[in-house]
Amino acid sequence: MDSSQQSFSDVAVSGRRLFSRFVLFLFVIFLVGASFFVGRSYGQGSFSSLPVDDVTLQEAVILNKDASDVSVDFKLFWDAWDMLKEKYVDQDSLRANELLYGAIDGMLSATGDPYTTFFDPEDLADFSTDISGTFEGIGAEIGLRDGVLTAIAPLEGSPAQTAGMRAGDKILEIDGEVTSDMSINDAVKRLRGNRGSEVRLTIFREGDSSTQEILIVRDVIRVDSVTFDLRDDGIAYVQVSRFGDDTTTDFRRLFSRVRHGQVKGVVLDLRNNPGGYLDQAVSLASLMLPEGTPVVLEEDRNGKRTTIPSNGDSSLISLLDTPIVVLINKGSASASEILAGALRENRDDVILVGETSFGKGSVQELVPLSKSTAVKITIARWLTPKGRQINDEGIAPDESVELTNEDFDAQNDPQFDRAIDIVREKMGV
Repeated sequence: MDSSQQSFSDVAVSGRRLFSRFVLFLFVIFLVGASFFVGRSYGQGSFSSLPVDDVTLQEAVILNKDASDVSVDFKLFWDAWDMLKEKYVDQDSLRANELLYGAIDGMLSATGDPYTTFFDPEDLADFSTDISGTFEGIGAEIGLRDGVLTAIAPLEGSPAQTAGMRAGDKILEIDGEVTSDMSINDAVKRLRGNRGSEVRLTIFREGDSSTQEILIVRDVIRVDSVTFDLRDDGIAYVQVSRFGDDTTTDFRRLFSRVRHGQVKGVVLDLRNNPGGYLDQAVSLASLMLPEGTPVVLEEDRNGKRTTIPSNGDSSLISLLDTPIVVLINKGSASASEILAGALRENRDDVILVGETSFGKGSVQELVPLSKSTAVKITIARWLTPKGRQINDEGIAPDESVELTNEDFDAQNDPQFDRAIDIVREKMGV
């Protein structure tokens, strides 16, 4: 199964692992975006000061043309480069940096790994902006599922959701252009746009007999990573939409507003959460797990596994013995899958409800190439604390509850209703 998303969300903190948009977040994320990813990134200080000039091929000066130390004849590449410079009919249209970016992009695409990608200056700027939580676009995470452009996670209240987009919708056309030959980057560039502009999508939804068109009016997207509602029965409904810089801080702050013992149970909603920062997923898990509990395993290319444990923040809020139900669906990816898996495998009293999650189980590293370009490379895979691979498979819920098209249209949420029932049962209500 070919399942992928390209992240739009996280770049900039030295030595930091990231997930999605996303999810990985691909944070992260939301179509202005692009998608999530699980991985590491390096600070802007790591970028070199090499200029990126917009020069023609004829004007370009080759700075490095040394032979590689691998057994590949790079003369073939330079022969093609020189042939363009010598023979191509429209010389003025050739931009040396664009040719270079295209060559790098093609090399990374040849790995067959949709998470290993190149960021040109425009892509990297968008990638850096999206994680801030405020941007213009349609407000949806997209990715590839079985090679088909698919809506992974429309944001709550976003233009995409308002127009009727749902997680799992297959995007067949964008403004009349078929998407079968589009890369995720190409699709994102067509979906991104200024507030008030429109984009028309042709989609196919599982269970339907025909395609449908939806018209989305782009808007400014502001993303609160955590929302909190304490019900009269003592059940706290907490929705985590992404794992950004302040997610754990916001989670802790919202809980600090209620009196000790006032929260009797928790419904943690990770539906349509495409991922984000790994350290935020670990920190959030640490609020609900004892110190030193395995949260996730990272397996490198040599098969070496490293355990990332909880960090002991659970003393700050009293959730260790609080009944918890976690809501997941096909839009839950990457860091949200890590959190869901860690809670279920370490706590017998945690129940997962909903639909099987997306299945994003690889780790990327964001490496600077110049002041304004970078590559994102898959460098490891992550597993649940008990060593379970979830890539392309996802995490199945303990209780499967479908949210049908009819439920969605009628604004019914049987997944949420079942979660509340389970928490109340555990509370003895």
